[in-house]
Amino acid sequence: MPFVAINVLTVPPDAGRTLEERFAQRAGNVDSSPGFEHFELLRPVAGTSDYLVYTRWRSRDDYEAWTRSQAFTRGHAATDPRPSGDSSAQRPAASGSTIWTFEVAQEADATLAP
Repeated sequence: MPFVAINVLTVPPDAGRTLEERFAQRAGNVDSSPGFEHFELLRPVAGTSDYLVYTRWRSRDDYEAWTRSQAFTRGHAATDPRPSGDSSAQRPAASGSTIWTFEVAQEADATLAP
């Protein structure tokens, strides 16, 4: 059964660009994980300042295997690849994180329409 994980990131107003840059730097890290199907980083427009990290997996088992992988650990390391003299290098872009998980109960997709 398809499985969706959404990471809700609390991002201070001045840190959105930094967050997006960090995701761009690690683009593709999850793509080769078994069972991975889709990724989106969603920037807030109205109603919230939280960013959403949407991932879709073939199954919950595939998602959980990825969270235990070395690729996950590397991608979620607390440090930023900026030079060590940069005072912002150690500062996280998000001040909080909550994971929401879902099984896909129903779906529609324009590419699947007859």
